[in-house]
Amino acid sequence: MNAMKTAFLFPGQGAQYVGMGVDLARQFPAAADVFHRADHVLGFNHSKICFEGPAEQLNTTTISQPAIFVTSAAILEVLRSETSTSSITPDVTAGLSLGEYTALYAAGCLSFEDGLRLVHKRGQAMQAAADVTEGAMVSIIGLDEQQIRLLCDKAAQGELLKAVNFNCPGQIVVSGGKSACKRAESLAAEFGAVKAVRLEVAGAFHTDMMADAADALRKALAACTITAPSRVSVIANVAAEYYRTAADVSECLAKQLTSPILWQKCMERLLADGVQAFYEIGPGRVLTGLMKRITRKTQVINVSTAEALKQLAGW
Repeated sequence: MNAMKTAFLFPGQGAQYVGMGVDLARQFPAAADVFHRADHVLGFNHSKICFEGPAEQLNTTTISQPAIFVTSAAILEVLRSETSTSSITPDVTAGLSLGEYTALYAAGCLSFEDGLRLVHKRGQAMQAAADVTEGAMVSIIGLDEQQIRLLCDKAAQGELLKAVNFNCPGQIVVSGGKSACKRAESLAAEFGAVKAVRLEVAGAFHTDMMADAADALRKALAACTITAPSRVSVIANVAAEYYRTAADVSECLAKQLTSPILWQKCMERLLADGVQAFYEIGPGRVLTGLMKRITRKTQVINVSTAEALKQLAGW
């Protein structure tokens, strides 16, 4: 893996905002075509929700997941189709949770249609699992892994509560029962946390509360055509290792719903393997911010809007 130089990074749930993609669709026919294809695959006017909202609908698990996938894919398509940016290609791709589907699409392991159907099904399955459980998630700022585990031990009180998103130094997300998450919020300062923020999500993602969703996703994965990465490598969230086979991809994507996301380890692995240029492709700047906390020596080029694409192209 020593030859790797460039990585494309793709954001996950929470990056969505009303109006995302509208500038792309207006200014780049290639992006407009991606949104049009998505509407056809999904069977409803998904683009309008991305462009116009309302926020309450866009922010639901079932809508936000395909919305982020489609917007990221639209940006990627412009990068590929514009002469001035088509030479920017990845040696490896990575995506945060949901973003891993876009990473696999970008690497040629999934078709756009299968990727979109999968993330739509994933959102529906996660929402259904959340509807029958009482779960939540809290982002804890300022504690290390050992402190987080001690916090979870004290706050759980018999309920499920575990660290699930290891995003960057000093930012770890815990997930579990609603009451346990509420106690973790209250107790965080006692353990030295700078702050604790309840996340606006439907349930306890990346825990066993999502077991039914993982089962449903396995069935959807079995119905899709998935190929092993070849020219472009893809790193898996749940292992911080590169995918080797198509079976690995299916297993890790299903496992992802009930397992921790090792984003910091994934980025540290890419850095250790010689990646020098990072591009965040998709709505928002979450991954750009996380990388600054992982290492200040590495710059991430954020490509989230039509204006950013124009600047990258030197327009």
